[in-house]
Amino acid sequence: MENVGNIFYFDWEVDLLNFFQDMRSPVLDFFMSNVTKLGNGGIFWIILTLILIAVPKKRKIGWQALISIVFSFIFCNLILKPEIMRARPCWIMPEVSLLVHSPSDFSFPSGHSNASFAVATAILSRDKKIGIPALVLAAIIAISRLYLFVHWPTDVIAGICTGSVGGAVSYFLIDFIYKKIAEKGRKTL
Repeated sequence: MENVGNIFYFDWEVDLLNFFQDMRSPVLDFFMSNVTKLGNGGIFWIILTLILIAVPKKRKIGWQALISIVFSFIFCNLILKPEIMRARPCWIMPEVSLLVHSPSDFSFPSGHSNASFAVATAILSRDKKIGIPALVLAAIIAISRLYLFVHWPTDVIAGICTGSVGGAVSYFLIDFIYKKIAEKGRKTL
């Protein structure tokens, strides 16, 4: 790669990534490389959101999840990543063998973590029964990005934070939308 982007990281980040590399095993390699696929393009979270929208009793959660994932995608992928242009660890340390294809977009913040926590936070704010498992899955997906050596720890932390904020903002926004719809005497979404 000619221009890998901005190269900045903390020593502790390299130490943590090396810790995960020291843990590698065939079982974890298989698990982490497959669980991370759930976050590819946010596909699992998009499908879950559409299912929630389709179920009348969960529709409000679904619309909230949709708002959170759209907000988070715009903020993370269209604003922060191109502006910060942070190089991925796998780009600057190519001696580490990857279990997945090297991503072509910039590293900060983690899009997988961002989308996962946006939807998981949105769901958790309305329904703990499905929100807690969603949050656990979001955390595993976030950790997989470190294990797979495609993100710095601060990328994942930032993705978790931006996604969680997106999920929280969507809570208030969907309540506002539902209130306005009710004031006009219409059925809800």
